[in-house]
Amino acid sequence: MDSFRSKIVPVTTILAGLVVVWYVFAVILNTPFQRDLDQRANQNPGTIEFIGKTLSQPKPTLPAPHQVAVNFFENTFLRSVTSNRSLVYNAWVTLSSTLLGFAFGTALGIIIAVGIVHVASLDRSLMPWIIASQTIPILAVAPMIIVVLAAIGITGLIPKALISTYLSFFPVAVGMVKGLRSPELMHLDLMHTYNASRSQIFWKLRVPASVPFLFTSMKVAVAASLVGAIVGELPTGAVAGIGAKLLSGAYYSQSIDIWSALVAGSIVAALLVTVVGIAGRLVDRAMGGRPA
Repeated sequence: MDSFRSKIVPVTTILAGLVVVWYVFAVILNTPFQRDLDQRANQNPGTIEFIGKTLSQPKPTLPAPHQVAVNFFENTFLRSVTSNRSLVYNAWVTLSSTLLGFAFGTALGIIIAVGIVHVASLDRSLMPWIIASQTIPILAVAPMIIVVLAAIGITGLIPKALISTYLSFFPVAVGMVKGLRSPELMHLDLMHTYNASRSQIFWKLRVPASVPFLFTSMKVAVAASLVGAIVGELPTGAVAGIGAKLLSGAYYSQSIDIWSALVAGSIVAALLVTVVGIAGRLVDRAMGGRPA
């Protein structure tokens, strides 16, 4: 119970503080437009009424938290999941490319890590390029991927998944390299005294030692993969997906829709990271690990 309180109370306190700050900034940022509206209507509302108006504008500069909550509830629970205005539908469209890109990125990261650990020339030649690849902004890479793949007739899910792959393979590769190299020299020497082959050392020592590193890096990778999928929807002219909702909201100044889509994206990211964390605990328990 004490542990529960020690975790929940700090988090809820920070959350409450953020909501209060959010309301304050909503009033501050929406005040100029509301003041202009009142002057045009020749109205002179009191302070409380004026604050109420700033928090209920249909297209505010910064929507209030309750406006975002109402919009999120309506577009999540009160609309058909097949409607293109449903956040569930749009989240699923983004999630499909996220999962495919995450699968590609995880597989690519593991293959690269195995190559780097076992081939010295790859360690010296490939690792610097992998690190350099992540210094290029994804907003610059995404349109090039979309255009090149469209030129050879590949459109739809694959280009968005490849952008997710670009972001997600890096943490997996780095984490797996560290994990595969984590066995102590004494354990490696022990395997050599047993005359173990490289394959046996890999499967019986390096792979089990790398599992905690793999799932930790996969938590980062799956969140990065979601970001890649959202960014990938922006230059493709997608009509569905969280990125498409953000873009259409920006076109039509629907700031409440934009924030609602951001909340949906955050929830999807939290769920994905949680699922990967649960999978990591199950695998660790299946391998005989003890709970911390």
